[in-house]
Parts: sequence; C-alpha cells; structure tokens
Amino acid sequence: MTKKNIIIIGAAGRDFHNFNTYYRNNDLYNVVAFTAAQIPDIDGRKYPAELAGNLYPEGIPIYAEEQLETLIKDLQVDECVFSYSDLHYVKVMNLGALVNAAGANFVLLGTEATMIKSNKPVISVCATRTGTGKSQTSRKVIETLLQHDLKVVAIRHPMPYGDLVKQSVQRFATVEDLKLHECTIEEMEEYEPHVVRGNIIYAGVDYEAILHAAENDPDGCDVILWDGGNNDFSFYQPDLAITVLDPHRPGHELEYYPGEVCLRTADISIINKVDSATEENIAIVENNIKQVNPTSQIIKAESTITVDQPELIKGKRVLVVEDGPTLTHGEMQIGAGSVAAERLGAAEIVDPRPYAKGSLVTTFEKYTHVTKVLPAMGYGKEQLKDLEATINATDCDAVIIGTPMDLTRIISINKPTTRVYYDLHEIGDQNLEHVLTTFIEQHQLQKQR
Repeated sequence: MTKKNIIIIGAAGRDFHNFNTYYRNNDLYNVVAFTAAQIPDIDGRKYPAELAGNLYPEGIPIYAEEQLETLIKDLQVDECVFSYSDLHYVKVMNLGALVNAAGANFVLLGTEATMIKSNKPVISVCATRTGTGKSQTSRKVIETLLQHDLKVVAIRHPMPYGDLVKQSVQRFATVEDLKLHECTIEEMEEYEPHVVRGNIIYAGVDYEAILHAAENDPDGCDVILWDGGNNDFSFYQPDLAITVLDPHRPGHELEYYPGEVCLRTADISIINKVDSATEENIAIVENNIKQVNPTSQIIKAESTITVDQPELIKGKRVLVVEDGPTLTHGEMQIGAGSVAAERLGAAEIVDPRPYAKGSLVTTFEKYTHVTKVLPAMGYGKEQLKDLEATINATDCDAVIIGTPMDLTRIISINKPTTRVYYDLHEIGDQNLEHVLTTFIEQHQLQKQR
C-alpha cells in the first residue's frame, strides 16, 4: 500500500504534537515537511531525527508557509494537516482553498486523535482567543487547589523556538531555569508567574514524555493543570475543561479556529474582563455560550489590575509595553498596561511607532492595528536588543510594563518603570472554589493524601 505524503502546516507547537501523536510511528503516512508561520525565524530548521522516530532517520525539514503551494506540487503531497491556532475561519478556509487548488486534501485532526490520557486527574484551561486571561485563570485554579493541600503540576502549551532536542522535555522550578533553557520573552511571560509562586511547570516538544515526567515529578503530583496557548484545545484528555472568553471581542468565540472547539467542549465557561466590557458585549458572549454549549456552567469574572508604582503614571507621558501575542495574532489593540494608564490618569500614552528599531519596524508594518502600545517582542537576542533600543529611544516619562514577566530582568531600560499585575476575581455565586471543591470530591483527592 502506497503511503500518503503529508505536510503539517504549523507554528512550532500543535504541529509537532500532531506529528508525535498521530504520524510519528504510523506506517500509512510519510510526513515530507512542516511549514511554519506566526512566529519569526522558526522555519529553516529540521524536526530532528532524535524526536522524529525510526521512520525519519534524517529528520523532517521545516519551510516557511509561503512555500506551501510549491511544496505540495514538488513533493507530490496528498494531504496537508492544519495544525496551529487563533486564525479566523476565513483565513483557515483561504488556506484550505489554496491546498485543494494545488491538488491536496485539507485535514483538521480532532480531540480523539491527538489527546493523551493521563493517570492523574487533569484540569484544562483553554480559551476562545489569545489574551483572554488563561494565565490568570490557571494561577487561580492552582492557588485554590494548593489551599486544599494538593500538589499541582502545570504543563504549558508548547513554545519551542530554539534547539528542539534540548527543548524536548523542560522543567521550570526557579527563575534561574528560564535562563538555563534560554527562554524567549513569550516563554518567560508564561513560565515566570508560575515559578515565582513556587509552582512547577513543564513544557517542550514531546508531550507524552512531558506528561510522564510531570506525573512522576520529584516534588509530587496530585493534579495536572493544562495551561493552554492561543485558543488551542488541550493536548491531554481533561477531567474538567475550563474555557475563558473575552467580551472585548464578542462573537470571536464562534469565528476563530480552534477556539470554538474549546467552547463546545467546556464544562466551565468563564466570561472574563466584565469590569471593563460593556453589558451589551457581555450579553453577546453569554448568549453564544448558551447557543453552542447549553450545559456549560457560566462564571463571570473581573480581571483585577494592580500597579506597583502608580505615582509613575498619574499625569505622566507613558509608554505602554504589552504582552506580544495578545497584540499580534490576538488582534487586541490594548492590554492590562493600557487599562492601567487610563484608570490612573496618564497624561498621554506615547505612540512608540516613530521610535521603533530593527525588527519592531516590521512588527508594526505587519500588525497595523497595533498603534499606541509596544508589543513585547523578543523571540531571539537581536529582537530583544531591538525591543530595548525602541523603549530607550521613546520620548516618555515612564514605562508601564503590562507583560506578565519582569522585563527589567533581561533588558536595561533608561526610564522609570512600573509593572502591572492582573488576577482573576469571580463575581456572583458561581466561582472556581465551588467547582474545584466538587472536582476534588469526585476524584477523592483528599483521601489520597
């Protein structure tokens, strides 16, 4: 039987997971290439032979997605598997049309084909868009479980942008581990808030090996917490599925892939940021939840903001630096730093675009909706230098750091800085404490200790 030639269309995350779980040891298929998008400079590599398995002794090349049409024809491809997240349905099907027109099938792998079963109870935290508040929700879940004397190990959606062999299984327990693993800003934004609270978090490339390591963590493990990325669905079969929605982008929960999958599979739907959204937009999101997943429990929550040095904002001309992915492929124009600037009476939010240096110029050209905020781009050493140069060149009184990691730890900023922190605060009678108490009882977790 002739093997089908496969291209996996990805962005250094879900694509590798789909390969590992569905294609790696499957004699029916021959994966001839990956393509890469969304993240700068992740093409031109190989998925290494050490991770690719016995069927791929030379590894698998990774090309830029722009080459896809040519690759389909040159490599005689039968099927292209779409394997990354947070794309509008129109863009997904534009890509599907390109693939079909070039002669190949367009494939989407589902939950049954790609989710791994754990021997520990799993709670997943996913979202309908990038930047809805997954991280603060994950922190709230972990803090609640810790109060019940449970050991929680978090596993984060992949961000392997460097040496894939070295990044196969990563364990983060301290801030020093971030440097050890040569993390990008995007990685530090997700890992640092966990480790500074004393929580263990895993990530990497091979999520079956990662799960085994987490289940057997030397510090113990009672519960696995899947901390999702973008709006992707969980890599593990959840025993409790939580999905976070954003009323600042009403309707997006039914328009972006695979966010609607997260919504339709949610046991708990959290409408976040209700303190800064309109009642009309909140109602749209709530009605959409009830339309596609009427059995999901709905919790409403505020994204509460605190600032360590508010005196640096009031009456001052400020530069706001926000979480990069939230602004770029998340398509947001503001973040927590912008909200803090407005609430605390900044005299002006300075437009960073005239001061952009190096790769940040390209970022603003590509993401034209980003105007008066600076995305914390730092996928490599050069881009990190460009971020530092842009901040230091900007004519402002102070810098508001709205990204969840301490930028001053990795770059030198020549102006006063203040950090913004944000946490999940449920309102009303429905809350995570009640949900998680029930979860603990169902899985008899207290009796195991």
